[in-house]
Amino acid sequence: MTCYFRTMTVPAQRHREEPPAAMSLRGLVKHFDTKLAVSGVSLDVPAGSFYGLLGPNGAGKTTTLSMAVGLLRPDAGQAFLQGYDVWADPAAAKARLGVLPDGVRLFDRLTGPELLAYHGLLRGMDAATVDQRARELLDVLELSSAGRTMVVDYSAGMRKKIGLACALLHAPRLLVLDEPFEAVDPVSAARIRDILQRYVAGGGTVIFSSHVMEVVERLCSHVAILSDGVLRLHGTLGAVRGDRSLEEVFVQVVGGRVGTGSELAWL
Repeated sequence: MTCYFRTMTVPAQRHREEPPAAMSLRGLVKHFDTKLAVSGVSLDVPAGSFYGLLGPNGAGKTTTLSMAVGLLRPDAGQAFLQGYDVWADPAAAKARLGVLPDGVRLFDRLTGPELLAYHGLLRGMDAATVDQRARELLDVLELSSAGRTMVVDYSAGMRKKIGLACALLHAPRLLVLDEPFEAVDPVSAARIRDILQRYVAGGGTVIFSSHVMEVVERLCSHVAILSDGVLRLHGTLGAVRGDRSLEEVFVQVVGGRVGTGSELAWL
C-alpha cells in the first residue's frame, strides 16, 4: 500500500532576508557494512523551533543526529548548523551547538563540577564564568547534592542531567538532544521541560529524539518521522497531526499495528 504522507510537505519559500535554518540536512546517507541505516535524509529545522524527531527502534534517529552534529561522518550528503558546514568548517559549526548524545559518554572519573569546568575551559570560556554557570546548572538540575561523587557513580538519570548541563554551559543557540527524557524521573523530566521551554522562548532551537508521544505533543512546534532510515513525514505539529493524535499518525506512517492473532491465546 502506498503511503501518501511522503509528498505532504510543501517546501518553504526562502527570501533573501530570511536567516539560515538552525539546522539543514542535505541527502545524508550512512551504511554500516551492507545495511543502509540512513537513506538520503534532507531536513530544515527552523530557527526558534522545538523540533521532535520520532521513529521506531532502528529507524536511524541516532545515526542521523550523529551525522548532523559531526560525531559520525556520512557516506554522502551535507549538514549545516546555522549556515556553517559541519564537516568543512567544524569549529565554527560546533561553537554554536550543544549536544546530548545517545549513551551520554562522559569523562566520568570527574565530579559534576569538575566535568563542567573541563567542558567550559575546553571551549575557551573564562574560569569565573564557568564556575558561576556550573553552580547555577547544578542547582537547577538538582545535582548540587552529589558533592564530590564522581560521575561514574551517578544514576542513569543523573548522568543524563549532567550531560544536559554540559550541553547548556556555553549558551549555544542550538541544542541537539538524543532521548533527553530517557531514564529520568518525572520530577526531573518536568524540570528539564521547563528549562528547554525557557531556552526556546529566549530564541534558542531544540531538536530532540524521543519515543514518548505525549512529550513531543506537549513541547514541539515541529515533528519529523523516520522509518527504515527514510524521512517519511515532517512539518509543523498541526500539519502532521491534523485532527488525529500524533500516536495514530505515527503508527500509520511506520507501518501500522500488527495483531497478535491467536499466538498469545495462553495469556
